[in-house]
Amino acid sequence: MKRKYIRQNKNSFSIVKANRTYVKLDDLDITLFLRDLLVENDWNLDSINETYEYDGQYIVLAVIDDRIHVLAKSKERLSQSQISQMTKRKMRNPNNSRYGLNITRIFDTFIIKKQIAGDDYIFGYYDTLGDAEFARNHLLDNMWDVNSFSQIQYDEDNNNYRVTEVIDDKVYVLGSFERKNDIDLDKIHAEFLNKITKHKLGLAEHPYLDELTDRIPELEERCNTKAQDGTWDFKNTQDPLNDIIFNLTPFQKSVYDAVDDSTVEDIEKALIRFRSGNFTRKIQKNLDELIEKGLICKNQNHYIKQKPK
Repeated sequence: MKRKYIRQNKNSFSIVKANRTYVKLDDLDITLFLRDLLVENDWNLDSINETYEYDGQYIVLAVIDDRIHVLAKSKERLSQSQISQMTKRKMRNPNNSRYGLNITRIFDTFIIKKQIAGDDYIFGYYDTLGDAEFARNHLLDNMWDVNSFSQIQYDEDNNNYRVTEVIDDKVYVLGSFERKNDIDLDKIHAEFLNKITKHKLGLAEHPYLDELTDRIPELEERCNTKAQDGTWDFKNTQDPLNDIIFNLTPFQKSVYDAVDDSTVEDIEKALIRFRSGNFTRKIQKNLDELIEKGLICKNQNHYIKQKPK
């Protein structure tokens, strides 16, 4: 058949029949092999196996979104568990995009979005890619059912536990832990409410919690705890912070938020996304300014929040 059904692109080869693309690869020999395989199986993708011997090695295949993908080439036959893991990874990122399937990023917030019946649905907002990937992977494995999450959910990809809450059909990740016995739900819920409250008052920047800032009383009742903090009195509208915090620059607010009995090195790690020239000097300058404003103090090498006098 020579090159029947083979279409040559600029940097790849495709198998096309009746305007339908079955394969797109940069290796012509393997493309021809897969073309013959499809012909032998009457173009039935359900008849394609996961592993085939080819040219003295094994090639591992997966059918995803009605296309054949080559997952691996190996001299030894891979185990079923290895193939399953590779298939999962490919399903989560079939096009090798930066964040994978259904994850986008806007500034510092990662968003899980899926189109259903022509409409876009948001399944969650996250401040780290790891949390977004965990939630996306679970949703993919469970037919996008948000009710499939447990409050304490095991993350088999990272061998840890995540605490989740589903609020208005959106999945929030409250924390991750190596051991289940380390999880204190009351403490975690209190910290979650503190983050929402601080974000609302301008004490911290957590844009992934934007939709919850007007839900604090409802969430306090749901979690059976109150938003409270050892430094700030959230209920006191006359708090001196009101005259100070809103005059801080955005980077000063970020430095302030990163202070939690922290060294300069700790703060640098928390603000790594802002890294630029003279990064350490810039952080130190802002720490000194926050000390002058009475918002933080220094104890040996550690910086600690305090109430302004």
